[in-house]
Amino acid sequence: MDYPRILAEIAEEVRPLVGQGRAAQYIPPLAEVPRDRFGMVLRTVGNEAYSVGHARERFSIQSIAKVFSLTLATRLEGDAVWERVSREPSGTAFNSLVQLEVERGIPRNPFINAGALVVLDMVLSHQREGEDLVLDFVRRAGASPDVGYDPVVAAAERATGHRNRALAHFLKSFGNLRNDPDRVLDAYFLLCSISMSCAELASAFQYLTTGGLTAGGEEVATARQVKRVNAVMLTCGVYDEAGDYAYRVGLPAKSGVGGGVVAVMPGRFVTAVWSPCLSEKGNSLAGTMALELLTTKTSLSVF
Repeated sequence: MDYPRILAEIAEEVRPLVGQGRAAQYIPPLAEVPRDRFGMVLRTVGNEAYSVGHARERFSIQSIAKVFSLTLATRLEGDAVWERVSREPSGTAFNSLVQLEVERGIPRNPFINAGALVVLDMVLSHQREGEDLVLDFVRRAGASPDVGYDPVVAAAERATGHRNRALAHFLKSFGNLRNDPDRVLDAYFLLCSISMSCAELASAFQYLTTGGLTAGGEEVATARQVKRVNAVMLTCGVYDEAGDYAYRVGLPAKSGVGGGVVAVMPGRFVTAVWSPCLSEKGNSLAGTMALELLTTKTSLSVF
């Protein structure tokens, strides 16, 4: 497979879409990112990496980080995770209070905001003073010891996170948060502020295409856990656009409102793409088209 040629073709074909749509406005630092950015990396199970565009420029990965916290929670608590969070597409906004009340404090899936708060609550119950289990996991998965939080984005998350505060206290009222809501919220705002490049994301997500092994051969998840996480990504990873993604792209994927998307072809490759302007559904407009072109040109998808 001539991946360099394919990525070059994709970059050229999506060029008219780069800058179309709108960057996330409710988190000021995201609204300030230059609209002309586009980067893409494909990393094979054999650790060969190919890139195009702004592939090594770091950006706020936002909800993409929820894949890491979910993987860590399944390592710590096993199937008990699913006693406190469901694994169905939400069909409503990712920060819906109404749905959470109707379903009596059990979030629809771990990638909407309420579900991510519950997952982080599970992780925090295992975390000792001075530890940061999620960030340690991200660094181990990608062999990137300098990956960290963006303090400007984290501060903006705290300043604008009123609905997330409401969700956390709502969850607490239903008995589905064990820790103090403010502690969980602090961890959540930091989680969403993790800054990585496409190259770093592709490396860190390698375990989801190799059955749990990092590029260096360390096991960070079991094959069974990888199967579960990929399944939830396929059905719940792109907000309420899962059906369209399955139809157009055909890969388990997780997006973030920073404009990043990571997609996995189990046993073959992981790809990360970034372009900050979003569709009405909150997914990268150029990034989504790039992934559709990738599976079209390679004839590789889970279908």
